[in-house]
Amino acid sequence: MNKYIKLVVAALLIIGGLYMMIFTRNLGWGIVVFLLASLPIFLFFKNENILLAFWQLRKQNMEKAATWLNNITDYKTQLHKSQYGYFHYLLGLTQAQEHPTKVEPLMKKALEYGLNMKHDRAMATLNLAAAAISKGRKQEGQKLLEEAKRLDSAGMMTDQIKMMKDQLKMPSMQKHMHNPNMRQRGKFF
Repeated sequence: MNKYIKLVVAALLIIGGLYMMIFTRNLGWGIVVFLLASLPIFLFFKNENILLAFWQLRKQNMEKAATWLNNITDYKTQLHKSQYGYFHYLLGLTQAQEHPTKVEPLMKKALEYGLNMKHDRAMATLNLAAAAISKGRKQEGQKLLEEAKRLDSAGMMTDQIKMMKDQLKMPSMQKHMHNPNMRQRGKFF
């Protein structure tokens, strides 16, 4: 649903509440309609599909979270600007297991649009660090890990950051590393 339709519904509810309060003298029902008008206004700023996707992520149900996110067909018309980052962030989290190559651009977009919570920025940065390390960009991965450590003020991701730093210390496998047992053989045997 387009985000502006929600504002139209809220305006109609407010007008209906005013009509009930002024012309029909139903003060109680007018207040109830005013309270109902706050729901579409709230859903204008916080999309219902994103809220339900967050709920499913808390329950560790990635498939249903992805289903709720797939209900958003055009995020620029359906979401408020403050929700763009969280849309890409949630898409990245839901696709991390099946499609790890798609996570890096989604997390970059999420950080570009902006995430409100520090721990969300830390998680997105940690995912970017993992992508950089897996592609062999160790210096970039090290910088991103330091930034994730700085953003993780609650200490929720210290184990993951420590594990990533241990991966950085391991020697990288060269693409064309030769087998040492094969060095003494001749060309034709």
